[in-house]
Amino acid sequence: MLKRELIIKKRFLDKYNNAKSELIFKNHYELIVCVMLSAQCLDSRVNLITPSLFANYPDINSLANANLMNIKELIKSCNFYQNKAINLIKMAKSVVENHNSIIPMNFNDLTKLAGVGEKTANVVLCEGIGANVMAVDTHIFRVSKRLKISNAKTPNDCAKELTKLFKTDLDKLHKGIVLFGRYICKAKKPDCNNCFLNDLCDEFKQQKNS
Repeated sequence: MLKRELIIKKRFLDKYNNAKSELIFKNHYELIVCVMLSAQCLDSRVNLITPSLFANYPDINSLANANLMNIKELIKSCNFYQNKAINLIKMAKSVVENHNSIIPMNFNDLTKLAGVGEKTANVVLCEGIGANVMAVDTHIFRVSKRLKISNAKTPNDCAKELTKLFKTDLDKLHKGIVLFGRYICKAKKPDCNNCFLNDLCDEFKQQKNS
């Protein structure tokens, strides 16, 4: 790792040492549901949806036996709610039938579940057990490009590049970079003047010199 990348890593770890997901969950069951719902949807919106969802379906067994129309009604304010409702029930049935009603906390089993791709699986592992894995969402993808720590064309390829680059503390970096992208290095009107990495950002330097 080059000195610049070492500095970037250290600053993220120092700044976001105790960072946590903004999704609200109590256990692995609630976690996987929250993460599945959060695809193309704000965490704040998910947090408004899940209280009534979990009140009606408090565990994986109840979700596996849920009525599809009821699930759709409960999550209808979420983007792509119809497909998500179908996948939530399919996921739950698979966990009940193949994993003794326990959410499997390993990548291979998670990615075999309906609605769980590589990013979702890694977020679940990151948040659920602090696994040393990197999940790349839109925020991390954007930040990685701006800081020029990844040239990948897809989020999954970006995750592989960042994993190879940083190697350790990937769960902490994931959580920190997400918050950094959400509140500082925003897609529109990034807060460059208050950014703790602006001395390492070519885009910021170009703005100052333009």
